[in-house]
Amino acid sequence: MAPDGRLNLPPGAGRAGEAAATAHLVKLGLRILARNYRTREGEIDIVAADGEGFVFAEVKTRRTGSKGAPEEGLTRTKANRIISAAQAYLEAAGQADAQWRIDLVAVELDRSGRLLRIEVFENAVMGT
Repeated sequence: MAPDGRLNLPPGAGRAGEAAATAHLVKLGLRILARNYRTREGEIDIVAADGEGFVFAEVKTRRTGSKGAPEEGLTRTKANRIISAAQAYLEAAGQADAQWRIDLVAVELDRSGRLLRIEVFENAVMGT
């Protein structure tokens, strides 16, 4: 953390949000397996292990003054892509029968990049 209270995050709100979300999930005890996992079906921001199950995390980041809260940015279309990408990941890993969930990590930054809020919404996407 910088002396002014800002986190040392990479430039760009999206990358900064993903870095903050990754650090937060690790603090919560999850083990990060992959970041920005891409398939034909879509992309998963963070793939993690939580005990014996998998967590597929979608990170939504907003700066102060942006329209809406970060958690409002997850559309049904994006959710369907995440479900398909998660199933593809599990299939490729030989874990098609494993327990899994999709979480949303909402990140809010002020205009200077200081972390204002980070919140994890477990099972944010149903259908898993």
